Amino acid sequence: MTSRAEGGSAVVEFVLVLPVVVLVVLALVEVTVVARTQLELMHASRVGAREAAAVADPSRAIEATLEALGPDLSAGARVNVKRPSVVGARAEVTVTFPYQAFSPLLGGIRLELRARSVMRVER
Repeated sequence: MTSRAEGGSAVVEFVLVLPVVVLVVLALVEVTVVARTQLELMHASRVGAREAAAVADPSRAIEATLEALGPDLSAGARVNVKRPSVVGARAEVTVTFPYQAFSPLLGGIRLELRARSVMRVER
């Protein structure tokens, strides 16, 4: 059987460790969100590069990229398309997204997430 002093020290230890555990969990959640956002940017850049490789109009590649990002990310994303007119040359789509990490804590950390995809021009 534990004494009252041991029970009290367990409560104090729990209270001291709890903020550290909460911070670690919040950091893991934030890293997961950043990784998911980066994967969405990579997917959208591939969709845009595929469109740029198949269609001569760069605005269609931008539209396809923004559509692949969805309404949440497309509002803040910047899309850059380099599409030469020579068949076999490399069409390149770069998507950049400003991300505010840890916004409730410490005022946030600004990250610039970027994804780039390249495909050969087909026609």
